[in-house]
Amino acid sequence: MVFSRLFFIFFFFVICIIAYASSGSIKQKNVILLIASLIFYAWGEPVYILLLIVSSVVNYLMALGIEYFRGKKTDYILTFTAVTFNLLILGYYKYSGFIAENINALFSSDIIPMPDIDHMPIGISFFTFQTISYIIDCHWEEVHAEKSYPNFLMYLSLFPQLIAGPIVRYSTVSEEIQDRKICLSDIRYGLNRFILGLSKKVILADNLYEIVKNIFGEAQNDFANIGNATLTGAWLGAICYAMYIYFDFSGYSDMAIGMGRVFGFHFNENFNHPFICKDVTEFWQRWHISLSTFFRDYLLYVPIFGKRRKYGGLFLVWFCTGLWHGANWNFIIWGLYYGIFVFLEMKIGKKNMKKVPVALRHIYNKLVIIIGFGIFYFEDLGKLGTFLKTLFGFGENGLISNIDKMSFVNNMFLIILSVICTFPILSLFKKISEKSFTAQVAVSFSTTWVCAFLLLLCSLLLVNSTNQPFLYFRF
Repeated sequence: MVFSRLFFIFFFFVICIIAYASSGSIKQKNVILLIASLIFYAWGEPVYILLLIVSSVVNYLMALGIEYFRGKKTDYILTFTAVTFNLLILGYYKYSGFIAENINALFSSDIIPMPDIDHMPIGISFFTFQTISYIIDCHWEEVHAEKSYPNFLMYLSLFPQLIAGPIVRYSTVSEEIQDRKICLSDIRYGLNRFILGLSKKVILADNLYEIVKNIFGEAQNDFANIGNATLTGAWLGAICYAMYIYFDFSGYSDMAIGMGRVFGFHFNENFNHPFICKDVTEFWQRWHISLSTFFRDYLLYVPIFGKRRKYGGLFLVWFCTGLWHGANWNFIIWGLYYGIFVFLEMKIGKKNMKKVPVALRHIYNKLVIIIGFGIFYFEDLGKLGTFLKTLFGFGENGLISNIDKMSFVNNMFLIILSVICTFPILSLFKKISEKSFTAQVAVSFSTTWVCAFLLLLCSLLLVNSTNQPFLYFRF
């Protein structure tokens, strides 16, 4: 089930709100959310719901054991066992085929049989990281183990963030699982945030992706169009793809955060206008924040690197960041590519970076980001090489083509609107609303009508569209 489908928006989500609002105690509300979440997951993955339940049972029992044996050797054994269990699940479903394929290619034989996995369980990268953070936080005494299994299963399977994040730590919602109050302002904010995310997805992201497909082609057709791309086309496609990923993923996060607020949960922000950054390090402090903070807190300063653990941990983080996004070499290259720039910025230092004119810093980091997302797009390394050659002026198709001109002219309004929407426009309206009560009323009134219009527009666009699934569903 996809958030940007009419069935979800006007049936499933509405039924959930009505059932939730009609219930009395917090226990009843939690049961309703649990049932809704399991139905939501089973809708698209009826087989893999068993995997989700098995994972929840194992981690629930392990956490109770960790708390019971706290400070003893058994505590460490259970923590190691639980983390290993979660990594093995993720490794089998996401990476076993990649590992087998590369080992077989290395030895030019079928030493390792390819696993019989039709497709990866939806959201496995997200709910596995949530269980890992929960286990480690229990071990570190950051949280108490959840005593109620239904409550723990609800936390793990909560449908707003189950499929594509943000990665919600138990510490963020533990108190709200036990008791939360819902007010009209939260519901209003949540619905507006949901509509904003839907608009990012349907109006901007899906249409930007059409430009990308026309210039580069898609994975399923072996990126057929990249061989015909010009220098201008390569840059246009890469820029549109960078904005597409932003609006697609941040749109999903907005919808998840909005739905969470409707049901009384306050999820942490996952994006903070990353394209206004002045360097690559800042970009990653603003992009997919829940993943960045996960690796920072649980992986950055691993002891195996000794005195150089700061830099060793840094490259391990970026290797894992790339690998987390997909079992393919381009994702690993993509992660290490960013790791190199973050490392260089650390060596240069913030003071020296600030001496560089702001305009040059913006140009530098935008070039790095745009090239980076080009690497992210091309899973075929041969086609990635063609893309990079074309991007740097070594392609065979010249500077610009009539197709490039038509692509830009026909989509000029969309591209300009997308660029504008990468800036913190809503923060500006928030500041205006704080100036006076009249301004607050005016902004509130206009927000309601703008969101109503956006919902209507998205609905009309969805009626006759083959809506593109959220990109991060595949992770």
